[in-house]
Amino acid sequence: MDWYEDEVRALERMHRTDPPPGGATVFYGSSSLRLWTTLADDLAPWPVVNRAFGGSTLAACVHFFERLVPPCAPGALVFYAGDNDLGDGQNADMVIGSLQALLTRIDAQLPAIPVAFLAIKPSPARRALRPAIRQVNETAQRLLSARSRGLFIDTYYPMLQHDGEPCPALFADDGLHLSAAGYQLWAQILGCYRLSLFEGA
Repeated sequence: MDWYEDEVRALERMHRTDPPPGGATVFYGSSSLRLWTTLADDLAPWPVVNRAFGGSTLAACVHFFERLVPPCAPGALVFYAGDNDLGDGQNADMVIGSLQALLTRIDAQLPAIPVAFLAIKPSPARRALRPAIRQVNETAQRLLSARSRGLFIDTYYPMLQHDGEPCPALFADDGLHLSAAGYQLWAQILGCYRLSLFEGA
């Protein structure tokens, strides 16, 4: 986990130099969220805080959770991770284990807030991983749906075309990260959950 330290410490400094507003919705996870530079504008007027860090795995999100999320005093939490774990060679069961570990950390530190998992996206660059991605997403849906304030937000199937392949326009040239159009789609999807994640947080 050492190679994440510089970015994690930079985010920790933001707690002191630019304290987030208490009760905001915190976004946490990997570079798919970190690179969402228009997040605040796209979800305005709802207050949001971005605490994602580049290249992070779901396992790394578990490791750094206490340092990055509870200090924000969030009213709700949205997280996206697992993509990189699979890309690094972990199997679906290992990623699901990390998801369960993160939910345990959340329950210990922030038991009352709404928690949403954004489904792992169908990146063209990770086509071979789609069976594992679907397995993680399906299990995540069951885990989050079983929670009193848990939400599974499907960002997988809305990114597919009628032929079942991902829409190229929603992805950056690397076939892995999102394009501006991809983020606009995610913002529209998240807007459907405004009462649970933003206005009701």
